[in-house]
Parts: sequence; C-alpha cells; structure tokens
Amino acid sequence: MKKLAMAVIAGAVLLGGTVGAPAQTDAATKTYKNCTELNKDYKGGVAKDANVKNKGGKTKHAPFVSAELYKANSSKDRDKDGIACER
Repeated sequence: MKKLAMAVIAGAVLLGGTVGAPAQTDAATKTYKNCTELNKDYKGGVAKDANVKNKGGKTKHAPFVSAELYKANSSKDRDKDGIACER
C-alpha cells in the first residue's frame, strides 16, 4: 500500500500536478471553433483577468483566467465583458 501511494505521488509530481486540467502552454495557443468546443474544456468560459465582472448576470461555473487564451478566442465574447463563452 505504501508503494502504491508513493507511485501515485511520484506520478503527480512528474505530471506537474495538472491532472484533469489542460496544460497552460497548450491553453495559450489553442483557438476554438465555437463556444460549444471551448466549453468542453472550460465550463465557465475564459476570462482575460481575474477582476472582470460578468455583464450577463449569474453563471453556473467560474471562468478560467488566461489572458493568452482569451485573446486567441476574444471573438467569442459577444457581450464584450472580458469573458468569452461564459455560461
């Protein structure tokens, strides 16, 4: 049991602790075809910074914050509030 725990910890360290989340370098360069595709990876959409406020009211999920990813997909921010594809 102790060996299994050590193997899991070692695996997480090797992966950089990003299990289940897209890698930051991949996120910076990916442009999505539409909001449906973007929301598969980022359920709350993508915000250009942590201080933006959603104009549309309440949302179900918090947005992922990434200036580079937002810039690549800014055409999908229909209400121009700094969050692309929020829901």
